[in-house]
Amino acid sequence: MNAQHLTLVTSVKGLIEAHREGKIASLIGVEGGHSLGNSLGVLRTFYGLGARYLTLTHACDTSWAVCSVGETNNTQDSTPGLSEFGKAVVRELNRLGMLVDLSHVSTRTMRAALQTTRAPVIFSHSAARALCNSTRNVPDDVLRNLAKNGGVAMIPFYTYFITCNSTATIKDVIAHINHIRKVAGIDHVGIGAGFDGINFTPTGLEDVSRYPQLLATLLEDPAWTEDDIKKLAGLNLLRVFAKVEQVRDEWHRAAVLPVEKISPPDNSACVYGAS
Repeated sequence: MNAQHLTLVTSVKGLIEAHREGKIASLIGVEGGHSLGNSLGVLRTFYGLGARYLTLTHACDTSWAVCSVGETNNTQDSTPGLSEFGKAVVRELNRLGMLVDLSHVSTRTMRAALQTTRAPVIFSHSAARALCNSTRNVPDDVLRNLAKNGGVAMIPFYTYFITCNSTATIKDVIAHINHIRKVAGIDHVGIGAGFDGINFTPTGLEDVSRYPQLLATLLEDPAWTEDDIKKLAGLNLLRVFAKVEQVRDEWHRAAVLPVEKISPPDNSACVYGAS
């Protein structure tokens, strides 16, 4: 039955075809770089099996990237957000044509990844830190750099990332959308609800059937046009994915080789509470 509604896609072309056929396009993502076991070979295997984005960390640090857990908003930490191996992971993602996902990473890892990548990145489910002071959200300076990078920040519906407590409304979500639009621009904001992993949702946005209400409410604001809504609802992500594929193809034509001459860290464990 699911095959009637869902289809696995691995490319922009596949996404467009799925939409044309009225199906939901499903992308495989790997949420957490600890899954690589410090192996670029494993990363390539994930790509070969159909994965098209990697979240650099989940709720734990790796030996090469730092997660948001344990980071404090007033921390002035000079520790690099990415080790040399971590930078190699980002470059290999660029070479393969996989999206770099910066949700869950620390602020310094966000900044380091944006300095390293040659393709646009995504925040698959992160809101604006200026409106909810959580380290899972994106500060304004990073949003400005995201715009320069060409990437997109996708707003989650988990209330603790929207209002920093257990309750929120559609208007609260819209406030985050508008803030990111103001700071980064309309081309750099999207929706990343995360319904599969949350237990608190804004009133009126309890499930996917409520998306039309969100978009209709936005259209009540004269600042929003139908073209803007299309960008928010998916075209921005599609553009980013297309650019990631373009970088991959350019590197292929330039015969850029896989990253090999770098020693992986000895410790591949998922480290909790070390940020």
